[in-house]
Amino acid sequence: MKIKFGFILGALILIFIAAPIVCAQDDDKPAIDKFISAQAKREHGEEYPDARKVVTGDLDKDGTAETVVLYTIEGQNGSNNHVQYLAVFKRTNGKLAPLTHTPVGSKSYRDVELDSVSNGLINLTTLGYARNDPSCCPTLKGKAWYRLVRNTLQLVHRPR
Repeated sequence: MKIKFGFILGALILIFIAAPIVCAQDDDKPAIDKFISAQAKREHGEEYPDARKVVTGDLDKDGTAETVVLYTIEGQNGSNNHVQYLAVFKRTNGKLAPLTHTPVGSKSYRDVELDSVSNGLINLTTLGYARNDPSCCPTLKGKAWYRLVRNTLQLVHRPR
């Protein structure tokens, strides 16, 4: 009986802790959508929504988590190109606002997966192109890290 009660109590605590986080992420989606949509329009392309990934973590060491988004814009001017971007959003007055963004991958450069934010770094897994790789299929596995410095994203060659 004690085990059941402990399990139920633990589950309820987890629900009450996780619920505000999920709601905040749902409330953040319109701000992220608006930012990406405006950029896609400027580039005469469109977002590939299934490729979007969102993580949170403290990048500027102020004790508040920023929201990091990896997203892809494709079909610029009718092409079959795609560009992957990292964007950082900061909460200001309870609302999510874009802070900065930078391209991190593209067709014939590298494919990128957003892994996490830890120790003030954005952690990425990459697939780069070997000499004979076709443009569809990079094969060189790698890692990349970005740091937020004065509201811009900077590539870190090897984190310490």
